[in-house]
Amino acid sequence: MESLTPVQQELYDWLVQYIETTHHAPSIRQMMRAMNLRSSAPVQSRLEYLRKKGYLEWTEGQARTIRILHHKSKGMAILGEILAGGLVETYTDEKEKLDLSQMFQQTDCYALRVVGDGMIEEHIRAGDMVILRPLMAGDVLPNGEIVVAKVEGYGTMLKRFYQAEDRVLLKPTNANSESIEVMDYRVEIKGILVGIWRSYL
Repeated sequence: MESLTPVQQELYDWLVQYIETTHHAPSIRQMMRAMNLRSSAPVQSRLEYLRKKGYLEWTEGQARTIRILHHKSKGMAILGEILAGGLVETYTDEKEKLDLSQMFQQTDCYALRVVGDGMIEEHIRAGDMVILRPLMAGDVLPNGEIVVAKVEGYGTMLKRFYQAEDRVLLKPTNANSESIEVMDYRVEIKGILVGIWRSYL
């Protein structure tokens, strides 16, 4: 998406917060007050640019119909590095931003909650949410990818994928779980792992 100017970003951020809080769009006058403007022209100009750049839309001729199309996250600050056993450097200054929006804004991605500990050695635990991308036409699936596979006679599972000629091996990373090896026509790849979400709240 095309980047925003500072004044466009200011209005966009305010609109996102307002609509998320109130569940309806504001009036032009409310936007004027929020942006400290005396005329509606600058607000209308910024709204037009936000629409042209694909950030929002509205229904012509109807008031308060603004809809947010893409909530562009500012990301969270990356402040430094840390070892499991101790600090590498003091984290006081922001180094860069961790932007998760690209992963979560992909409309074709979906999430599944993990049950069981078959992938525990990949640090994927029961209760984690795995974020998956469907296999697209023309994609080549490399050996070793973590996938969700639907296997005829076995069901759907999260495992590492390996293929040799016409045979597919689906392998867990827990020594107590069994691998499955079948003919490739019995396997349908439902998604490729692109991320893991774990909440400690």
